[in-house]
Amino acid sequence: MVIQVQTTSKHWNYFLCVEDDLLRVSRWIEFAEPNFSCFSLELARLLMVCASEVDVVAKAICRELNRDTNPSNIIQYQHVLTDAFPTLHSTRVDVPRFGLTLTPWTNWSRASTPPLWWTANNRVKHHRSEHFSEANLSNVLNAAAGLFLLLLLNLGLRERSIGPVPQLFEPTDFAYRDGDALCVYHRTRPNLPFSIPKEVS
Repeated sequence: MVIQVQTTSKHWNYFLCVEDDLLRVSRWIEFAEPNFSCFSLELARLLMVCASEVDVVAKAICRELNRDTNPSNIIQYQHVLTDAFPTLHSTRVDVPRFGLTLTPWTNWSRASTPPLWWTANNRVKHHRSEHFSEANLSNVLNAAAGLFLLLLLNLGLRERSIGPVPQLFEPTDFAYRDGDALCVYHRTRPNLPFSIPKEVS
């Protein structure tokens, strides 16, 4: 018997596991506005998992974009990533199953400003007794969407498509669904994130 082996993205598989956890959470907490402030131990865990993975992926993208840089915090990531992807702050992620649209990097429209969910994660991680309520559904969904976008950007630096597609999250700008895969728009110029192929524009 022959087993063929292909390289898979560990980061993508990790994200899909996070998304699977979110799907399980959705059986107990409806992803709707009245519940955005709902917080729990499970949501705290997911917030910290997402933020930790954002840290790893953002650092990898920054190094890929500029080998001479060695960023070590969210503000340094912001400078490198927004230079390369100036529309990142306005990039949306849809969650069609629950009728949601997230803009997880919106705070990056202002210089040296971390996302709200990133700040919430740090507070929950270091001062949980005072800030546990920030481990809420809104912050978790935005942290997961932020990770999703960074994974698409990271993918776009070296590949064209990836699968399987997520069950909850849909890209609106940097990629498009093509059957069982997400296809990432090609980068063409340093000052533009990706250009939309003519066949899908």
